[in-house]
Amino acid sequence: MSKTDREQKVREVRPYNQASETIHAGLGRISSRIRLSLSLRIAAHYCARLIRTSLVTMIIISLALAVGCVPTVRSLITRVTAQEPDLEDGVYSQMIIQDARAEAVLITREEPENFGVRVAEWARTLVSGGKVWRPVLLIASDHGETGNAVLLTLDLKEVSFIWFGVLAGVIVTDILRMLSFLRRRKVLDKKVLSPIRDITDIARTLSAANLSNRINVAGMKSELQDLAEVINSMLDRIERSYISQKQFVSDASHELRTPIAVIQGYADMLRRWGKDDPEVLNEGIEAISQETVAMKVLVENLLFLARHDKNTLMLEVSRFDAAEVLQEVCQEAGMVSSDHRFDIVTCESAPINADRGMVKQVLRILVDNAVKYAPKDSVIQLGVRKTGEEGCTLTVTDHGCGIPEEELPRIFERFYRADAARNSETGGHGLGLSIARIIVVAHGGKIHVRSKVGEGTTFEIVLPGMGNNPEAA
Repeated sequence: MSKTDREQKVREVRPYNQASETIHAGLGRISSRIRLSLSLRIAAHYCARLIRTSLVTMIIISLALAVGCVPTVRSLITRVTAQEPDLEDGVYSQMIIQDARAEAVLITREEPENFGVRVAEWARTLVSGGKVWRPVLLIASDHGETGNAVLLTLDLKEVSFIWFGVLAGVIVTDILRMLSFLRRRKVLDKKVLSPIRDITDIARTLSAANLSNRINVAGMKSELQDLAEVINSMLDRIERSYISQKQFVSDASHELRTPIAVIQGYADMLRRWGKDDPEVLNEGIEAISQETVAMKVLVENLLFLARHDKNTLMLEVSRFDAAEVLQEVCQEAGMVSSDHRFDIVTCESAPINADRGMVKQVLRILVDNAVKYAPKDSVIQLGVRKTGEEGCTLTVTDHGCGIPEEELPRIFERFYRADAARNSETGGHGLGLSIARIIVVAHGGKIHVRSKVGEGTTFEIVLPGMGNNPEAA
């Protein structure tokens, strides 16, 4: 076929393809707009299942009736083939057959070429009864060792009547059941599907301003009750998460508002008097610098928490000695805070696999926390001891004001500070301990706190290490 012929054929077929695609798209749009109720679809599915089971029932009944005829047929064959016909044309009389439903004839093989024709003729005669066709069972059996054959028929009128009666009863029963089910689908919709409507209604009413609605599980059973409870549990988690996020944003806004207000205030002061007064200028620059540093720390902490919330916090695991990190933190703290004394009470070599920078950050947070709340000239104690083959335990102890027992469970919450801390002039945003716990948990460790009001606080960090592979995360 030439190229011109192929192009001509494509042009001829293209309108049919476009028409087919148009019709198919139209039918798809129509079918997508047809929305049957769930109860009607369930009823239709139930009816389809009934039809399938009816077919299986018919087959089983037919097989049962066929098996029931086997003893009669075997007895008939045995009785007839054991004797010779007593009537003309090889027909057996009822005296031999002894069954009014049966007829039998002997077909000889004297003329082999006509044997098949004669069998067909006798079969047609026996089946039709000469006038009216009737349901019969046709059986051919050898007649002893003569080479002849016995053709028997068993009238199945009574069996057929029973078969049709039973099947008619099954069909009528299934039709009545289907009609009843379709008629009572509203009851099904009310009793079984109403929880689904409740779920839909609850989902429709949920919004940022209303997360407290829950599905009523009273009266539900089995899977629907489980589904409702799972959805209620999900709504509880969503509500807690939303409230936590809302509180987090509120606290972060509040913490950022203070340094911004201070910076704005000093900027206004510099604009008015700082150009001519060096003392005011220096004071303003120093205050703005301090507030900028504080705001930078707050923003970095917020970014750290955001990475944790998005599950994007990555650990750079390496092998190092925790005792060396503790000594570095102790030395740096002594240089920064000359008003306190730092003492390492326990320093066992403890090689571990962990993120060195984050472990050091945890120690800095705890030491900075101890410095804020411990009195001047007091001793802050640090320690490290080996735990097991791969882990270690780090401790930081101060002798400050302590934490009330009722507030201990909340000290790791974001932006939470105990009343004593809020009333002090130590600063801080209440994020340090939250970040410390996140880092420790990311390493598979635990952080414990013991505190007594007026005596001090001890933080204990248990790190199990992260296996022998320095690349593990």
